[in-house]
Amino acid sequence: MYDDFYRLSARPFQLTPDPDFYFESATHKKALSYLGYGLAQGEGFIVITGEVGAGKSTLAAHLLASIDRAQLTAAQIVTSKLDGQELVHMAARAFGLDVAGHDKAAALARIEAFLHDEARAGRRCLLVVDEAQNLSVEALEELRMLSNFQLGAHPLLQILLLGQPEFRTLLQQSPRLEQLRQRVIATHHLSPMEPEEVGPYVEHRLVRAGWNGNPAFEPRFFADLARASGGVPRRVNQILSRVLLAGALEQASRIEAGLLHAVLDDMASDSAVSVESAPAPAAAPAAASSAMPEAASSQALGLTADTFHGEGQGQAKPEGDGSRTTRHDFDLAAIEAAMASRDEQIAELQQAVIEVAEMRAAHGDEAAAAQADGTARTEALEAALSDAAARIGVLEHRLAEQEQAIRHVLTMLIEWFETDRPKRAA
Repeated sequence: MYDDFYRLSARPFQLTPDPDFYFESATHKKALSYLGYGLAQGEGFIVITGEVGAGKSTLAAHLLASIDRAQLTAAQIVTSKLDGQELVHMAARAFGLDVAGHDKAAALARIEAFLHDEARAGRRCLLVVDEAQNLSVEALEELRMLSNFQLGAHPLLQILLLGQPEFRTLLQQSPRLEQLRQRVIATHHLSPMEPEEVGPYVEHRLVRAGWNGNPAFEPRFFADLARASGGVPRRVNQILSRVLLAGALEQASRIEAGLLHAVLDDMASDSAVSVESAPAPAAAPAAASSAMPEAASSQALGLTADTFHGEGQGQAKPEGDGSRTTRHDFDLAAIEAAMASRDEQIAELQQAVIEVAEMRAAHGDEAAAAQADGTARTEALEAALSDAAARIGVLEHRLAEQEQAIRHVLTMLIEWFETDRPKRAA
């Protein structure tokens, strides 16, 4: 690995959100200001949105790593497609409450009692909900109801929602969320880093990993990297990991812009190959008895992230009683049938072309009519192929979503197992 060649103490550009590598760009600094204001109010909802890879989870991890646990009890959940009842049970488990069965009323009672106990002990409670764009309006309404718990005039629970841009749109436009909108006291949308921030971001992460100037970077490298990544932190990490690996293979002590462009060409080629030949997911195995074996096998066996329900900071594990396992509907038989149908139609087209050629040679005018018929069949076939391509495109999009979800679950698992904080270990 490049970290050994360049004598780095850690992998500075891993995709896992790590608060130790938090970089305060202008947009993240503004987001923290809104978070600080919102937490000072001690009530309602705080909403942070941003594109995929903008740094929402890293921001939340940095926040949770820096809060005073003697003053604030915080829990985090990573949502999948949950209904309102499931979300209530997830919230209970995030705070370490054991609620058996599917009794929503019992779960709510346990949460309320817990919040009262924390308030009497002088601690406020914060629930961080990541991937909020996966929540239904019903589930969001359940969160609003949780925010209603009070001890006298003192609110007991504050909620931080992290989501992608579509969640921001839903929150702004849905008439059913008017009451929740009125509870939002601070909101910020994370934008990409400015081009001039990309270089300091890269050097910051390298320094945190023990960088001593090896490798050095060509001056124009960071400008080209900013254009290629769009200033999105995760894209920067993804590109830099490949660049440093290529640099290590070439034993380069100076990273040139030419190496960056060669890596970008390779990544573009890899992406094209992936889209053309993405494999269908295998059938899901039975649920494993512990989180680690289940997560370790998920990438190889095509399990979706919805099989797991994360809870706590950086923690992900399978649901206990009352959980519901969901997954994307990948119909392998339908894919194979569509491909077989396409092959049959191509064979028919080839035969039609041969017949048209023979008829033209033998019959003259009759060949024109046959050609017209062949053209009609060709157009029909092209329409069928277009439909098949659209269906395959949808499946490829779902596969991409699955890969992103798996990466997120594995990220949470890695962070959970690497941390030594007693609260999270519990």
